[in-house]
Amino acid sequence: MPVPEAESRACYSMMGIKMNRRITHRTLSALIVDQLRQSILAGVHVAGAQLRQDALAETYNVSRIPVREALFQLEAEGLVRISPHKGAVVSELSLEEINDVFDLRAILEPRLLAHSLPLLDPSDLDHLEAIQIRFRNSIATRNIREWGEINAEFHLALYARAAQPRTLAIVASLLQTSDRYTRLQLSNTAAMDTAEKEHAEIIALCRARKCEEACGFLAQHIETVRYGLLSVIDRSLTALQRGGVEVSR
Repeated sequence: MPVPEAESRACYSMMGIKMNRRITHRTLSALIVDQLRQSILAGVHVAGAQLRQDALAETYNVSRIPVREALFQLEAEGLVRISPHKGAVVSELSLEEINDVFDLRAILEPRLLAHSLPLLDPSDLDHLEAIQIRFRNSIATRNIREWGEINAEFHLALYARAAQPRTLAIVASLLQTSDRYTRLQLSNTAAMDTAEKEHAEIIALCRARKCEEACGFLAQHIETVRYGLLSVIDRSLTALQRGGVEVSR
């Protein structure tokens, strides 16, 4: 069932997008998913915050239907929890989820690189360098919104030649989930410098066709990010405890 034209135009206008075709509920909900995802990742909606359908519908000037669909999608991505009594709530940072995500990444990504690296051509490597420049620029300008996106783009570009579409789809989902964590882990200068240098080293190893070394270094890079992130969270929990707030680890 198409969304009323006035509703579509209003939402598109708020999001700065020109409407030039008929909009369905599915298309409209996808736009709201993107807006809410970015707001959660940027910390506008903090962990534990309630996302009320009526308030969101009013904010985006739409009915509740595309909002409800958007919240279900965000729940599937792990950014939102939906319960019968509380409705939609922004998910807490979970140590169990972090370890689960990074365990899978450490297994699957080196395997993808092993299949992709021998087939990367000069244009693929130049593309990686271009992404690296954008990553460096986003760090220099502290463009937080771009950090996770460009990081995921870099990793997926490494695996572009791997003929393993199911594994690629899983890794793409894991990278999207870890976007929120990547922004947190890169919240200090040392972590940003490390990430930039390690990405550059991975490109150098790919150019040198040192497949085994590149895969090993990639696994090490993923672990560096994991432990850096866990350290950030541990410091945050310790600070809360010192302030008299009861927290669970």
